[in-house]
Amino acid sequence: MRILVALGGNALLRRGEEMTAENQRRNVHLAAAALAPLARDHQLVITHGNGPQVGMLALQSAAYQQAGAYPLDVLGAQTEGMIGYMIEQELGNLLPFEQPFATILSMVEVDADDPAWEHPTKPIGPVYTEAESRRLAAEEGWTMAPDGDGFRGIPTMYAPGRQLHGVDAVVDKDRASCLLARELEVDLFIMATDAGAVYLDWRKPTQRAIRRASPQALAAYDFASGSMGPKVEAAIDFVERTGETAAIGSLADVTRIARGEAGTLVTQEAAGLELYG
Repeated sequence: MRILVALGGNALLRRGEEMTAENQRRNVHLAAAALAPLARDHQLVITHGNGPQVGMLALQSAAYQQAGAYPLDVLGAQTEGMIGYMIEQELGNLLPFEQPFATILSMVEVDADDPAWEHPTKPIGPVYTEAESRRLAAEEGWTMAPDGDGFRGIPTMYAPGRQLHGVDAVVDKDRASCLLARELEVDLFIMATDAGAVYLDWRKPTQRAIRRASPQALAAYDFASGSMGPKVEAAIDFVERTGETAAIGSLADVTRIARGEAGTLVTQEAAGLELYG
């Protein structure tokens, strides 16, 4: 099978961890260990978020005032190269020497007239308290948003005359990965997150994990716009457009997810909404 696995930026640099190369290397090693079995048996495409990483570089760039801050699209390209380099090394240490793989920097075209410009929902960088967030918004002119999870892609747009240039934007990793999965005609699209499945009534006493769902049944429920919402929307879009299967679940379970034994599977074969237990 051809499988695309989308990794969240926080799977590579966990919430609350110091933004050091050592911490990121350790997390990439764990991710590679989970993904290597799939890479041995299938054609594997990996996409990734970069929210914590691009936020760190943005802070470093802003601190070096002599050169001026680098734009977000350039920092996005830097983090794609950095994360891809680490994934290549760690996977290369686990896969047969003769198995080829490569890092490709992707660009995502955005719409200058998209109403999402007025309502940003995808934050980057560290998490601040409300007081810190108000201070930084006033001092730096930043737009602050509630904490979400992953981001991906170098945001670009075309000026008149089809002149391509970068833009200061944060592109949702799951929606961009869905587009790539469709274009590559993958058989299975997996979004790896820090939750074992998609839950109804998340973090409430009544929470229930979804085992399988048809896209039509899943679309009847609302999920948080900064975290699970984009994943569910991407899964529904992929299944409706391709007829193939999408899945959401824990990175540690990714091999079992590919076998249909874990996570939440979104498929036209599901009889509505099927729960675990």
